[in-house]
Order: sequence, then structure tokens, then C-alpha cells
Amino acid sequence: MTKAERTRKFIIETTAPIFNSKGYEGTSISDITAATKLTKGSIYGNFKDKNELAAAAFDYNLEKIRNGIVSRSLGLKDPTEQLLVYVDFYAEVFEKVVFAGGCPILNTATDCDDSNPILYQRVRSALVEWHRHVESVVEYGVKKSFFTSETNPGEFADNFLSLIEGGVLLSKTLNNKRHLMSNLNLIRKMIQEITN
Repeated sequence: MTKAERTRKFIIETTAPIFNSKGYEGTSISDITAATKLTKGSIYGNFKDKNELAAAAFDYNLEKIRNGIVSRSLGLKDPTEQLLVYVDFYAEVFEKVVFAGGCPILNTATDCDDSNPILYQRVRSALVEWHRHVESVVEYGVKKSFFTSETNPGEFADNFLSLIEGGVLLSKTLNNKRHLMSNLNLIRKMIQEITN
């Protein structure tokens, strides 16, 4: 890695939790320079503008969650186990996610839905990708008779994502993990109900 690449990586890693906690609008250039101990010129020497840095920070925050899920999914062939990876992951890491400011998808979606088309498109792409993955796991499960033939993969994925993100929102806002755990238990029941 070159010095410029190391600096850029350092800026992203240092500012990612700030953007996730304070949001795009709430994060100022002074927040960024204070956290990184770099000058405004150094920041903008590595990033075209705040939008580019915020997008890189979102990608970094999302990748941390994605890597946590993917690492637990490696080698799993059973679609039931693949779906339960998400349930177990969110149950285990909720406190860490809250400490880091919350779910980057949820935070960025609510922060930028009307104000920042670049970030909004990134969030939208992340949700579409997540939905497609869950839907494809369920489709495979139906095809291989793990799941009942009446199962609607798209509807299942809708409910699956909504329960996780809704549970994170309630639990973080009300400072009580119970709401997320209740939703995760409901997902477990949903999986049991479609299992042959």
C-alpha cells in the first residue's frame, strides 16, 4: 500500500463511525479534521468532496457487517442454516452495532432519503442486494425441497429484512434489545413454518 492509500484508508476508518453516528448532514469537516488530526487540505487531497468520503465511509461500515455474515456462512449448504446466520449475527452483535452508531443501512436511509442521492443510491443498492440474497436462498430451499412449495421467496425476504431492520430501529431508539430479539424469534418461527 502506498502512503496515499494508507492515508485514505485511515481517513475512511476513522470517520466511518462518525458518519454512522452523526449522519451525513450532522458530520462537519471540523469533526473529520478533529478525529483524523489532519488538515482540511489533507482530507480534500484524498477525497473530491464530503460526498465521496461519506460514500466510502458507508461502504466501509456496510462491509464490516457483510463480512461478519459472510464469514459465518462459509461452507453452509443448508438454506435454513444460511438464514439463521443473519438471526444469530444480529442477536450477537447488536450491542456492537449500537456502540458504532447503529445499522449503517438504516441510519443512512433515514438520513439521506431526500437530501443526498449518492448515499441514497448506495443504501438502496445494499438493500436490493440483501433482499436478492435472502430471496435466492429461499428459492434454492424450495427447489431442493428444504422449504414448502407454497413459500413465496419474495414475500419471505420482505418480512425477513423488515423484521431485522425494524427490530434494530426499535431496540436502538428505545434502548432495549428485547424488541430486536422478539423480531428475531419471529424470523425463527417463520423459518420453521416453511421447513419441510
